[in-house]
Amino acid sequence: MWRNSATLSFSSRLLSSSSPSSPNFSSFHYAYAFSIFTPNAVVDHTLSPSHQRLYSSSAAPSPSPSSDSVIKLRFSANKSDAFRPLSFKSSDAIQLARHYGRCYWELSKARLSMLVVATSGTGYVLGSGNAVDLAGLCCTCAGTMMVAASANSLNQVFEINNDAKMKRTRLRPLPSGRITMPHAVTWASSVGLAGTALLSCQANMLAAGLAASNLVLYAFVYTPLKQIHPVNTWVGAIVGAIPPLLGWAAASGQISLNGLILPAALYFWQIPHFMALAYLCRDDYAVGGYKMFSLADASGRRTAAVALRNCLYLVPLGFIAYDWGVASGWFCLESSLITLAISAAAFSFYRDRTTQKARRMFHASLLYLPVFMSGLLFHRLSDDQQSVLENPDRIVELSSFPEDVTESGIDDRKKKLRYITTGPQGRPPVAYASIAPFPFLPVPSYVDQ
Repeated sequence: MWRNSATLSFSSRLLSSSSPSSPNFSSFHYAYAFSIFTPNAVVDHTLSPSHQRLYSSSAAPSPSPSSDSVIKLRFSANKSDAFRPLSFKSSDAIQLARHYGRCYWELSKARLSMLVVATSGTGYVLGSGNAVDLAGLCCTCAGTMMVAASANSLNQVFEINNDAKMKRTRLRPLPSGRITMPHAVTWASSVGLAGTALLSCQANMLAAGLAASNLVLYAFVYTPLKQIHPVNTWVGAIVGAIPPLLGWAAASGQISLNGLILPAALYFWQIPHFMALAYLCRDDYAVGGYKMFSLADASGRRTAAVALRNCLYLVPLGFIAYDWGVASGWFCLESSLITLAISAAAFSFYRDRTTQKARRMFHASLLYLPVFMSGLLFHRLSDDQQSVLENPDRIVELSSFPEDVTESGIDDRKKKLRYITTGPQGRPPVAYASIAPFPFLPVPSYVDQ
């Protein structure tokens, strides 16, 4: 009996959230979805689907039963519950798991979190040098996914009242009542701690620190700032630029100048992306109480100008990646072409500020990012390739000599005359010495300066 009563109380709470006063009472048929948890439940199909009521057979209108009949009813209910087939119980558990799995998926904004994981994974590959550690890559991506899911869940916890007012967000789990606030907070806290711990154990403390700081910046700075000042867009761009830096730090253990190219691209890319979105959804943002840049720009001219300016900032990144030895010259060409394409869409929006032009710029921004990251991965240069390009005259390989030459007359171990004169990371290339009887041969000697 305790399970029937608990199930009925659970269903009643769900039904209370689907009342006409709820913002989306017609979007989810709670009575239908959870009638499987109550074997003796009856659904009144005479009402509209959005107002279906769930009754237990004991609660149905009937003549007042005698005490003997009540005892018989209780005995039969206990007997049926005790001998209930295990297949029904497993079916109930599967349906419950599906329900909460769907809630967790939406709380985490899974598609957005996977985009964050993609940028973090790209940063990891770029920072790996000659060989990519697949296990480390998987752990970094998993930890990033957990932390991103936690940040997005906390974002929805803090914005539950705002989400209930907007058409675009009123069907989320918290405003619709499909999951309780304490449950969502518990989920966000546990998955965030697990992700940070995974990064600290399997990557390094630098990557874990970047993940934790990004979670705090997104959930506790960017989220409340959305209701205070339009500068929230630029703060959100910083949040989006940190994951590729996290991946680079997880792979290399440091933050170097070469590792800032992809974060810079993410930062400048997010501005036109969010400006287009804010222009398309400006009415909805106004209803939700958000202070977006486009709301203070009735004509849309400043919004379009900001988007165009940040698109132009993307133009030199391809050349910088080539000049710094991160990617080949082909990436410089490809990056310039796709950046000019998104800049053309932004310029079209600047000239003609309509919903159609804003949507076109939004779609162009969606296309830009995966193409840019794919090109950067495809044309990336390993450490050895960078050494060859930077010092093409400092590689000597003498295969025409019939004998191997020893580095010292005392040392009997012979070494092939192939000297790659590139120092470790952060050190100057080489200092030269001579070998008798071949004084013209350069010998690498790493020197700290």
